[in-house]
Amino acid sequence: MGTHRYRITVAGGLGRVAREVFEDFTIETDGTHTSLVADLDQAALYGALNRIQSLGLELVELKRISADRATVSSKAGPGPA
Repeated sequence: MGTHRYRITVAGGLGRVAREVFEDFTIETDGTHTSLVADLDQAALYGALNRIQSLGLELVELKRISADRATVSSKAGPGPA
């Protein structure tokens, strides 16, 4: 299986520790949810989902997106600790 671009959306913002854990993802926030965007193979996808569960984050949505539809945005500013 190959690599695909995924948008993983979790409820709320990410604190410092979660931002460090997902530093290899593009982090986008809209004030209500935080999206993590990255190119992942199946093993990396399951690893990311495991990290979300380990951090106690609420998974809102998981979506495979085409690379050309992914928005490029700057990393969001610091959130709660």
